[in-house]
Amino acid sequence: MSTRAGAWPGRLVVVRLGVVLLGVLATLLVAGPAVAHVGGGAAGSDFDGRVTSVSPAPSGVSVRVLEFGDALEVVNETGTELTVPGYTDEPYLRIGPDGVWRNALSPATYLNLDRYGLTRVPDDVDVTAPPRWEQVSTEPAYVWHDHRTHWMTEDMLPPTVAADPTRAHTVAEWTVPMAYGGTPLTVSGVLTWSPPPPAWLVWPVYALLLGATVLAGWRARTPRPLGVALGLGALAALAHALTTPEPPVTVGSWPGALVSALLPALLAVLVAAIGVRAALRGRGVLAGLMAVVAGWLLLVQGLPDVDVLWTAHTLTPGPELLGRATVAVLVAVGLGLVIGGALAARRFRDDAVSRRPSVEPVGA
Repeated sequence: MSTRAGAWPGRLVVVRLGVVLLGVLATLLVAGPAVAHVGGGAAGSDFDGRVTSVSPAPSGVSVRVLEFGDALEVVNETGTELTVPGYTDEPYLRIGPDGVWRNALSPATYLNLDRYGLTRVPDDVDVTAPPRWEQVSTEPAYVWHDHRTHWMTEDMLPPTVAADPTRAHTVAEWTVPMAYGGTPLTVSGVLTWSPPPPAWLVWPVYALLLGATVLAGWRARTPRPLGVALGLGALAALAHALTTPEPPVTVGSWPGALVSALLPALLAVLVAAIGVRAALRGRGVLAGLMAVVAGWLLLVQGLPDVDVLWTAHTLTPGPELLGRATVAVLVAVGLGLVIGGALAARRFRDDAVSRRPSVEPVGA
């Protein structure tokens, strides 16, 4: 009798060790894909940039703005070379069938490596000297921080925005000159700013999600409410993965990014499914432990994109409200599952122990 009663702590140690190992595995599997979900940059911003026209527009040449205007991408799939001058009209880029070549003697080569143009320009750079071309890619595509497409002053709003941050503004209408086979080509675009969602409206929603999930594990009489939270988290993980934005061509393909994001999401769904099944069967301890693991998986997926919770725009290729809602669930419900799941596992374990009939030792 005493041996059977003492076996429970030993099994509990094994289960806890399994949870820790699953957490480590989750970190290794998810950390890379989660960052890839937004291409390694910010997931949200109050600024937004877009290309309005390419004139003339050669067939096979595409230009788009990335990361809310922070970067410019050019893809030239034709047999004709496209050139981009630097800021003083010096030769800067050649993008064509033999890849991308960059002039090492152009200041733009160094200034465009950094979002704020902080890279030091070498002393020997001379815009009047003959170009010194260096191949930087064998593919006919390139992404760079063109400083005409975004706001350059960090931690300071544009004057028009600072004067009235309650409404949307057009910050700048910009142009980037290029040439296609010697024919001048102009890329035009616009940079805008929008006010973020009001804190008094959205933060109570996040707090409600967190509080309700914790209470589901802490106070609910059965583990079923915890199962509901697990199901909600699984749906958010799938939606978050399926709305993975198309990455820059220099980083990878959209199908590859989607698969990379789906793998950790499917792992979260699997763990959540085990937890939901345990909750429906009244197995509170197992449901709580699975909630801890699932919550950790949701957090690691959502935290890299957490800035969408307080910014006006998201990188989600769809309704921005959906993108913001999925991250809110991943973070708030994920944290709630970690806390509530741990409380539930302990509470249901203690309840099971208290209901276990006591056995008098033989000879007492």
